[in-house]
Amino acid sequence: MGRDELLRRSLVALAAAVVVTGLATASLRKAAATYGFGILAVAGVLLPDWEFFDRDFSQWLTPMPASRRTAAAAAAEREHDVWKFKPYPLRMTMLITIYGFGLYKWWMYVSS
Repeated sequence: MGRDELLRRSLVALAAAVVVTGLATASLRKAAATYGFGILAVAGVLLPDWEFFDRDFSQWLTPMPASRRTAAAAAAEREHDVWKFKPYPLRMTMLITIYGFGLYKWWMYVSS
């Protein structure tokens, strides 16, 4: 399953969650909030350039050095290695904090 297929499945699951939220709460605003939160969550996990963020944290603000590989070769390699995500402690702390807060705020809004 490539990245495109994973993105497609995530968006279908999000559409199902939006429909369920809309029907359960009978609120278009809450369904739209679910859609917005879901799009940001999917984009935050599937779209970042993980090769850029796999460097040391102190190098994130500097340009990435040019690679010897061509862009086509890098894209072909990424297509086969879908889950190239490496759980570094700083990255996991940031993701858990951001997504935890977002999920909390979404739940408080939807359940109100």
